[in-house]
Amino acid sequence: MNLRLRQMPQDIQGLIQQQAGFISRTQLPSGAIPWYQGGITDPWDHIECAIALDLSGRFNEAARAYLWLRDVQNPDGSWWFSYLDDQPQDFTRDTNHSSYLAVGLWYHYLATGDIDFIAQMWPTVERGISFTLGLQQPTGEIYWARDKANVAYPIALLAASSCIWQSLRCGIKIAHLLGLNMPEWEAASWRLSQAINKQPELFHNSEDKKYDYAMSWYYPVLTGVVKGKRAQECIYSQWVDFIIDNWGCKCVVEAPWWVTVAETCELVLALTRISEHDKARLLLDWIFKLQDSDGRFWTGMKIPEEKEWPPGQKPAWTSAAVIMAVI
Repeated sequence: MNLRLRQMPQDIQGLIQQQAGFISRTQLPSGAIPWYQGGITDPWDHIECAIALDLSGRFNEAARAYLWLRDVQNPDGSWWFSYLDDQPQDFTRDTNHSSYLAVGLWYHYLATGDIDFIAQMWPTVERGISFTLGLQQPTGEIYWARDKANVAYPIALLAASSCIWQSLRCGIKIAHLLGLNMPEWEAASWRLSQAINKQPELFHNSEDKKYDYAMSWYYPVLTGVVKGKRAQECIYSQWVDFIIDNWGCKCVVEAPWWVTVAETCELVLALTRISEHDKARLLLDWIFKLQDSDGRFWTGMKIPEEKEWPPGQKPAWTSAAVIMAVI
């Protein structure tokens, strides 16, 4: 691969504030951050946007986003899969969504040092992780969701489980910050790590370690649950399957090919973890092909048609991914 770089925007801080402004203007008075004006809010992407707001110095907007999660949390610690104008739309309860608040709040603490806010939010974090661990199996994997009838989907997803591991580690850090010990979370994170690293057959479509979805490929590396030489081997093993030169990272291996900005930016973070800085810079360079004239980034691009997809969609969470990748 040719690793020569074209000129990236010189004003990186200006780019960060531009993208953060798009997120802020999308945020509802309640604190919810939908995908775009008039769109749904899902808790996971909402938290991604809140993290990006903290990274850009917009701490009040980030705090409002976290307080919204506190206000709409279900009694069992979960959140609904999606909301429209603060009203539930999809009544699935996703274990990755329910634990991810811990990641957002840990970064909020790192950005602000506001331990009082973290203490205020702790019961929400604890309930969310408790819901998630209620679906951990004896072999360590965590099923992805419960449906409206409270029936568990008996499938564990590798990307989601890797993210849950990261959430558990951040939850443990928050607990220690507050003078608490959570031995059951420590044990759960160890069992989950063992499952991810040693029993790929427990996870959907992961038996032969050849992945159809990009997130299954790079998320174990991005989150840090797979480390060292194994992390490098994971990324190198399917680079040619997922990367389209001069465009970025495909969402799925199979045609029709669809390169997305968010997945390309997340892959940048995974590459940084394994010190592949040249490849990371190159991918960053490529994403600017998908920036519209108004400064927003398209969700993705169909290749070889070179048509944005979905048409007209420039979500707040794509702006959040850009902020995380360039900061």
